[in-house]
Amino acid sequence: MYKIGMSSCGFEPNEANFKSLSESKIECIEISMSYEKYKDINYKEVKTLSERYGVGLWSYHLPFWPFETLEISAFDKSIRDNTVSYFSELIKMASDIGIDKFIVHPSGEPIPDSEREDRMKYSMQSLDSLAEIAHGCGSVIAVEDLPRTCLGNTSDDVLRLISANDKLRVCFDTNHLLSEDNIDFMKKVGDKIITVHISDYDFVNERHWLPGEGRLDWKRMLATLKEIGYSGVWMYEIGLRCPKTLVRDRDLTFADFYSNAQTIFEGKDPDPIGRPSVALWI
Repeated sequence: MYKIGMSSCGFEPNEANFKSLSESKIECIEISMSYEKYKDINYKEVKTLSERYGVGLWSYHLPFWPFETLEISAFDKSIRDNTVSYFSELIKMASDIGIDKFIVHPSGEPIPDSEREDRMKYSMQSLDSLAEIAHGCGSVIAVEDLPRTCLGNTSDDVLRLISANDKLRVCFDTNHLLSEDNIDFMKKVGDKIITVHISDYDFVNERHWLPGEGRLDWKRMLATLKEIGYSGVWMYEIGLRCPKTLVRDRDLTFADFYSNAQTIFEGKDPDPIGRPSVALWI
């Protein structure tokens, strides 16, 4: 079955957490953090910890906020160019320690209909450049599907975006689609999906809940990933602390994710640890 991975969006990639990940049988990590922390990454140390604790460096999420300065689809060419330049630096540094998959958001938001076509064109130009930069480092860009008015909010959008360069691939986020069924998306995008972000939601907005806390059918999700030949990591993108949209009695642990994945892999429905907040329905 799939190796189990964790995005570092909800914890620091330090020695204590690498040790805890290893002890909890989490085999891979995606480097992901808030924008201001990327400059402080000690790449040599991350590689050392990865090797020491046997937690593989599967992927790297390029920063996507603040939209005013980091935006590959911006109308302002200087913002696009600066973003691509900054991303190229990160790609080179992370590729040097063996990371070879880089997740990128094709746009920020909101995007009004009147701007959508131009923003799509600009995003594709940027993605074309990033694909070649990554290729030169022995790596690949994976374009992530996004919610709401963002570019990439349907399979048609995503397929158009990656048509900018035949080296581009897809990161499938299971809690971002709001106007298309996840199963339909997977079948349409198929083997272009090289990595995933696993989390659950209520189909109303992105939530990043633990599978079982939302409405996704995880038996069908797993079966469809197998059907399309997905062979990557089962990468959770969920914070350890309880979000305001849920009520949990405690924070999550790395062991919770291992247990959750094993339950799904065994063809069972995972039991929810939390429940949606009443505030969602007010």
